[in-house]
Amino acid sequence: MRTHAGFWSVALAFLIAMAFSTVPTPLYPLYGFSPFVVTVVFAVYAAGVVVSLLLAGHVSDRLGRKRILIPALALELLAAALFLTSTSLPVLIAARFVTGLGVGMITATATAHLAELHAAHRPGASGRRFEVVSTAANSGGLGLGTLIAGLLAQYVSGPLRTPYVVFAGLLALSILLVALTPETVTPSPFRYRPQRIGAHGDRTVYLAAGASALASFAVFGVFTSLAPGFVAGTLHHPSRALAGAIVFAVFGAAAAAQALTGALSPVLRTRLGLSAQAAGIVTLVAGMHTASLAAFLAGGVLAGVGAGVLFKAALAEVAASAGPGSRGEALAGLFLVAYVGLGVPAIGLGVASQAFPAVTVMTWFAGVLLVLLAGMALLNRRSRAAVPASPPQAPVRAATGDLVHSAR
Repeated sequence: MRTHAGFWSVALAFLIAMAFSTVPTPLYPLYGFSPFVVTVVFAVYAAGVVVSLLLAGHVSDRLGRKRILIPALALELLAAALFLTSTSLPVLIAARFVTGLGVGMITATATAHLAELHAAHRPGASGRRFEVVSTAANSGGLGLGTLIAGLLAQYVSGPLRTPYVVFAGLLALSILLVALTPETVTPSPFRYRPQRIGAHGDRTVYLAAGASALASFAVFGVFTSLAPGFVAGTLHHPSRALAGAIVFAVFGAAAAAQALTGALSPVLRTRLGLSAQAAGIVTLVAGMHTASLAAFLAGGVLAGVGAGVLFKAALAEVAASAGPGSRGEALAGLFLVAYVGLGVPAIGLGVASQAFPAVTVMTWFAGVLLVLLAGMALLNRRSRAAVPASPPQAPVRAATGDLVHSAR
């Protein structure tokens, strides 16, 4: 019974942490910063995640899940306190970096903890419940944070304070919930080393999964950094609630697609993800060229579907090829690649937008992404030829997740 309650406690804490990480997204225009400065702030967040994944994303395999999750949630609570002290740029940068540190520790750790709690409560059962819940907690949480923040900023006083007060309370609750949850890893002595970026299992499979993660998070990075400013400026829709709802729609579409494609074979999931992301990014750019909010939103939702399905397939492949003792490290490595994809394209777009119109910059980005997706199609074909596909309900699948971190 404790593992059942613990499963839902960790899921709720995971949801709250991921939602908090996107709270600033619809609020950026209210700070009065230029798109380039917003990009810098976003890049600092991504850097925090990468540093955290390198230093601590894999440590829960040896120290235990709770020993990483509780300090990570405490970092998120510290970030909320920083947001409440000032609206100045240095404080905002510090708060986003601390947020990134917490998120980097949470993603792979919470994923592994949920998988183990599910297996402990339902030995031998299908991993379907775990997959759906982890999807809602991760990618659903990322979207939920923007929606709540946008609504609070639009309809409640103190738009740059109230969202952080609300989430500070929720983060404090999440720490308590995790503290009461059973541990699933027996701590063992180990020699510390930073996260290694290398193949866990078949190298071709890991490379293909990394490329999928990179492409998926590149789309999410664009929406969590630049989309709200574009909607408010170029499309002349300044509503904070609308900005939050648009980002929520993209992440919500990703979560829904992940949950609904569990019965598809890995090959079909990958094909669907590649096709939907390519079609979505083309539609999104068309909406920007025509200044059509409807086309922009439709393209974002379709790209979100593709990115969500691609990342789901990548996580399943990595978890299936990694041994139980290195699963946390394998997932941390994949998230590390994903967050490079989250930050680097957003930085590039922000820099380029200083010299060129946003529509032009996004058109270039779409072209590069389409080339990457075409290359991924070839790479995935090679990986399928190298390694037989795992059965859809193989036991290891219970340790995979339908995550999209962070994401950002």
